[in-house]
Amino acid sequence: MRASQPRVERRVQAGAAGPSGRRRGASPGRGLVRALAFLTVVPMPSPATGGLDGAAAWFPLVGAAIGASAGAVRLGAEPLLGRAPATVLALIALVALTGALHQDGLADTADGLGVRGDRPRRFQVMRDPATGVFGALALIGWALLVLTTLTSLNATQALVALTVACALARWAALLHASTAAPARSDGLGAALTFNGAELAAASLLAVGLAVGVGTPVRGSIALAAAALTAAAWTLLARGTVGGRTGDTLGAAVALTEAVVCLAMLAAWHG
Repeated sequence: MRASQPRVERRVQAGAAGPSGRRRGASPGRGLVRALAFLTVVPMPSPATGGLDGAAAWFPLVGAAIGASAGAVRLGAEPLLGRAPATVLALIALVALTGALHQDGLADTADGLGVRGDRPRRFQVMRDPATGVFGALALIGWALLVLTTLTSLNATQALVALTVACALARWAALLHASTAAPARSDGLGAALTFNGAELAAASLLAVGLAVGVGTPVRGSIALAAAALTAAAWTLLARGTVGGRTGDTLGAAVALTEAVVCLAMLAAWHG
């Protein structure tokens, strides 16, 4: 990721393994703080240092909080401004809360996939600080898709859809990370590591949030949409760039947000 990469690297490296090379123990509270520090721009206290140890288990919960915050903007602004302007403000809040972390990854990856050339050429383009045509089109497409989908829902439905979509999008990024090897030896793609227990905890959180917030039927549809998106994206990333990178992780989040919102809309209209 370009604009956000320095911030990501500082937070990942700040508390990396100490002199002994051993990972520090991460209490549940510290893991949550680290997840908040990594996934949002909310200032966090010193426990955020310590790398990402224990953070992955909390990704869906932090995602749900991000989505609920954006949904609350829509809910509060709609009586004053109307549905469409309130939805635009909710989308702005969603991007602002994350510092455009995932949209940056989506743009980078789109530029890399759109270029002609071999794998090293793709990596070169993905690390270029300029956003190309493919990246711009990807961002426009993502924004239009999410905007029109949420505008088709009432304020309460949009709140539910955003909460579920943002929770499952962070879970999908973990599924992508767990099924695609790092494409490079450096960067976030290599730095984001977690064990099976953390993935299981994140999965339980994702299922609970999807079913509890979205109802069993809609939640199950959303879960299936997120899992399929993660699987399809992983296959594409493996074939084009050789695995996961920080950019493909960010793109996985953005794409899953859009797909799950669409799935929720279809479930309500079905």
